[in-house]
Amino acid sequence: MGVEVVVEGLTKSFGKQTIWGDVTLTLPPGEISVMLGPSGTGKSVFLKTLVGLLKPDAGSIFIKDVNLAKCSEHQLYETRKLFGVLFQDGALFGSMNLFDNIAFPLREHTRKGESEIKQIVSEKLEMVGLTGTEKKLPGEISGGMRKRAGLARALVLNPEIILFDEPDSGLDPVRVAYLNQLIVDLNAQTDSTFLIVTHDIGTARTVPDNLGLLFRRELVMFGPREVLLTSEEAVVKQFLNGRREGPIGMSEEKDAAQVAAELAAMTDDEPPAPGTGPKGASGTGVPPQLLPSPGLPERKAAGRRQERVMQMLHTLPEKAQVAVRAALDEEHAQYESAHPQASVS
Repeated sequence: MGVEVVVEGLTKSFGKQTIWGDVTLTLPPGEISVMLGPSGTGKSVFLKTLVGLLKPDAGSIFIKDVNLAKCSEHQLYETRKLFGVLFQDGALFGSMNLFDNIAFPLREHTRKGESEIKQIVSEKLEMVGLTGTEKKLPGEISGGMRKRAGLARALVLNPEIILFDEPDSGLDPVRVAYLNQLIVDLNAQTDSTFLIVTHDIGTARTVPDNLGLLFRRELVMFGPREVLLTSEEAVVKQFLNGRREGPIGMSEEKDAAQVAAELAAMTDDEPPAPGTGPKGASGTGVPPQLLPSPGLPERKAAGRRQERVMQMLHTLPEKAQVAVRAALDEEHAQYESAHPQASVS
């Protein structure tokens, strides 16, 4: 299973500009988490800080009792082996074919023989649906295929933590849907800890176990998907429903008076903007989470999250409790329909 990542009081600045401050959250082991936020809120900076590519100004990042913010270069090097990273463009070497691109970490960081490397590369290519493309160059394949090849390379060292930096950027909605299903399928197979940085609301509403939102140089909220999808926090509600009304403006933050006037004019039953993803069949606004593809194992992380949500349910507003219960019931029904043998046994 993936490892827990504990972030405490993390702060990052460039010169006099604070990117975000006092960020505190825990990425539960083996679960899929998504970090959202308007453009320019430092989501990718957070990802790079998490993996040790950037040093924070303050705070801690604990992974297996190692504080990446203050550890030695040797400890950082060893801890980085726990990570796999999918960068926005796949970050493939243009002069290498896909086989050599994916084999690169194995040749660089292990002493495995070429026959074993070939077996591992073939396995990872199959996992991302790219069998038979080994000899192609990155420039000869589509953007979606490059993303999947980058993901295969991120998987070759069997990482316990996988970071995705805007994996959906540059992809059309159909390819995003395929990629989202691939992410869920991979989590079911690896049980690794996933963190995805994205702008895509559909991804945020259907893929993760946990959601976080960066805004105004701080982490507004982080927690189980059901909690954020039923939240009345103005900026969370605005972002996850794709509405104009709320604290987020087109090019800058709105003033308090404008936000208050917009929110007062809104009705609770106003539908989300087009393209923000379907509501659940129960009408709760919490769509069911994506299930792994048929034939794959049950995703253990989903069960762990559901148990955690039930334990904290009493702390939520009554309206949210009703919506969350309906959403969880719908998820259970969906799972039993897809896995009838599980409900019989």
